[in-house]
Amino acid sequence: MKGLRSERLKARLAAWQGQVKPVAAVASGQLLRVVGLTLEAVGCRAPVGSLCQIETEGGSLTAEVVGFDDQILYLMPVEELKGVLPGARVTPLGARQGLAVGPELLGRVVDGNGEPIDGLGPLMTRNRSSHHATLLNPMARRPVEAPIDVGVRAINALLTVGQGQRMGLFAGSGVGKSVLLGMMTRGTNADVIVVGLVGERGREVKEFIESILGPKGRARAVVVAAPADTSPLMRLRACETATRLAEYFRDCGKNVLLLMDSLTRYAQAQREIALAIGEPPATKGYPPSVFAKLPKLVERAGNGGPGQGSITAFYTVLTEGDDQQDPIADGARAILDGHVVLSRALAEGGHYPAIDIEASISRVMPQVTEEAHLQAAQLIKQLWSAYRQNQDLIAIGAYSQGSDPKVDKAIALQPAFTAFLRQPMTQPVDYETSLTQLARIAAQCKG
Repeated sequence: MKGLRSERLKARLAAWQGQVKPVAAVASGQLLRVVGLTLEAVGCRAPVGSLCQIETEGGSLTAEVVGFDDQILYLMPVEELKGVLPGARVTPLGARQGLAVGPELLGRVVDGNGEPIDGLGPLMTRNRSSHHATLLNPMARRPVEAPIDVGVRAINALLTVGQGQRMGLFAGSGVGKSVLLGMMTRGTNADVIVVGLVGERGREVKEFIESILGPKGRARAVVVAAPADTSPLMRLRACETATRLAEYFRDCGKNVLLLMDSLTRYAQAQREIALAIGEPPATKGYPPSVFAKLPKLVERAGNGGPGQGSITAFYTVLTEGDDQQDPIADGARAILDGHVVLSRALAEGGHYPAIDIEASISRVMPQVTEEAHLQAAQLIKQLWSAYRQNQDLIAIGAYSQGSDPKVDKAIALQPAFTAFLRQPMTQPVDYETSLTQLARIAAQCKG
């Protein structure tokens, strides 16, 4: 009997041992120092990009590992830094949770982590995706061959954008870039719109959603918001979350319009993090990691492979003091497929959208337009440029009629040009209508 019982106990123990999975012990460390927004911890091991929990007076604080030096971990808080004490316990939590994805996100407003902030309850989706998508092989991408309607006549006709193109929207402060983005969301024929509002004033977030985006635009849009008062880590994440959501919808076969406001705030957030952990500044205070991250973010947009959709992206770039040679503006211009420049002089004259046709270009326009369209656009740009170059002489009466036939024609057609380039915010103009009106004004130029 004893032998039989012993055999049964051994069998049961063997069965239990097979079900028990070993659990690796997680060693907690302690907080060594806090300098600005950077926390230094010792005594624990965690990979870069993982999360840690820090005990505070008011509970716990979540921080992300952004670097290390020998045995010291550099952490950056995800939320506001408060109640932290010397020697506080630091416990590694592992990798970040997956990002909630799915059609249920349409019409919602989320933060940089993908969590809802619109007061409409939790996201009713069980689908989760990694924060980091697999990079597409450039040889697997479809070429940019078809135009996309953005609802703005000046862009549709003179700066035609192709599906899968990455454009920069270069503007100083207060010249109407947010209004132009709103016009695109209401007038585009894209299936899904993803809007990233990063580093903006908190007041502007709700104003953009309710007044500029509107109920119709919001119904097919996802808004990712990280205002200026959030941590640099959250602002950095917001841009990456918006891009990841756009990638999800593209992989589902949708044509996505990604509007990122702004690429400059993304670069500034990375600068804050890099300088805080000791990376040396290089160009006008920007460390090298900033210029390494910009192309990694931008290159994720574009056309997908066979069976996938496309991401047509507009990235706003803030030009400090309207300086087009700002390092971020200069770097962005090199990695984008064109740029739309907003002019402060036009905005101050009440010309909206304040698009500077001379300084703007779409590099893929010849690939997505017919020859007649391209020639008409070039003719109008030439006459507009001739007028702008002689505008001061014309204004003071120093220009003599008949001196230059091209300038004479530009002066005569100036009212028609101005009416063509201006457009009310609430009146989108589709692509076909834009081409019809372009052909009509081009015929006047030739007559």
